[in-house]
Amino acid sequence: MKATEATAKARAGKVNWVLFNPKTYATILYLLLSLPLGIIYFTVAITGLALSIGLTPIFIGIPLFFGVAKLLNGIVSFEQNMIRQILGLPTPPVSYTHNRQSEAGQSWFKRMMGSFDGGLFIRNLLLVLLRFVTGIVFFTIMVTVISLGLGFIALPVVHIILMNEMQLDILENSLFNYFHIDWTYNQQYMLYVGVGLVLFWVALRVVNGLMQIQRRIMYVDEPYQQPSVHVETQMHATVQPEYYDYHEDQSTQGMIIS
Repeated sequence: MKATEATAKARAGKVNWVLFNPKTYATILYLLLSLPLGIIYFTVAITGLALSIGLTPIFIGIPLFFGVAKLLNGIVSFEQNMIRQILGLPTPPVSYTHNRQSEAGQSWFKRMMGSFDGGLFIRNLLLVLLRFVTGIVFFTIMVTVISLGLGFIALPVVHIILMNEMQLDILENSLFNYFHIDWTYNQQYMLYVGVGLVLFWVALRVVNGLMQIQRRIMYVDEPYQQPSVHVETQMHATVQPEYYDYHEDQSTQGMIIS
């Protein structure tokens, strides 16, 4: 029941009323930080893999490789949790993938080998590399569209300051003069501000769309689609009552025979 509710809330993690929604501006901050974070993730991943491969002949690279795998998993989990916090998604259900009691008597090397998942390592590595690319692309798109909208909104203020301080008319050779449209500066100001507001609203929609793309790229919704309890736990729960029923039957038969 809880897993179903979490899935329903996860599907509703889209942003409406972008202009007055705090999630929109949290997304802008996330995309601003995506460029330096993507560079840091990429540098750490490539440096760690290069060192682990280079130090393999002296056996230091093997534990370093497992450490890099854990670090990549932590980076992906950190990014997923950050996106969930921004979009207001619920905490995913806990999934128990292995039995910790079986690892109690094993050495640290065997525990690392047992917890290592090759498919998950490849996926996390590709996600970190893709995070580096999307960080650059999304940062460029966001800065461009937001700057375009804010530029039109601030154009009247900039024109007034330049006219008063430097006697520079940046609207002297505008499109209005080219098409012989005799509009006053106030009329042009109103048009530019209106166009800027529309472009800024479109820019915020683009920002939220980029966040939804990043959400799908980073597999944020994957935990909501998986069962919260592992199959082995369910099997143990069904076998244990049968075990006690069997012993109760044996004790009952012994009492009757005696």
